[in-house]
Amino acid sequence: MPAKEFAFKLKLSDEQSRELAKYLNSLSPSNLLFGLRFAYSRQAAANGGYLMPGRKSMVKRETHLLSPDQAKWRLNNWKAMIRAYREKGYSYPTISRIKKQVQKIAGQK
Repeated sequence: MPAKEFAFKLKLSDEQSRELAKYLNSLSPSNLLFGLRFAYSRQAAANGGYLMPGRKSMVKRETHLLSPDQAKWRLNNWKAMIRAYREKGYSYPTISRIKKQVQKIAGQK
C-alpha cells in the first residue's frame, strides 16, 4: 500500500510543539495510531462517565479511613460486605484485595 502524507494544523505552545515533533519523529505510524486510539477511547469513556478507576484506587477508597474497630466489624459481617461490593460492581479479585487490606487494618495478619 503506498504511503500517504497527512498534514494537520494545531495551535501549540513552543514546548508542546517540540514534544509533538519528538513523538512524530521517534515513533512509527502504527505506534502513533495505537496511542491515539487509546487516548480517544479513554477520552470517550471519561466523557461518557464510564471510565472506571484502577483496582488500587477502589481498594484505597474502601479502606483508607477505616478504624481497627470498623475493620473488625466488616470482617465479622463479611458476607454482607461481599453483597454490597458486588452491588457496586466490584469483581471478586478486587473484593479479595479489599479483604486483605481490611485484615491488615484489623490487625489479624
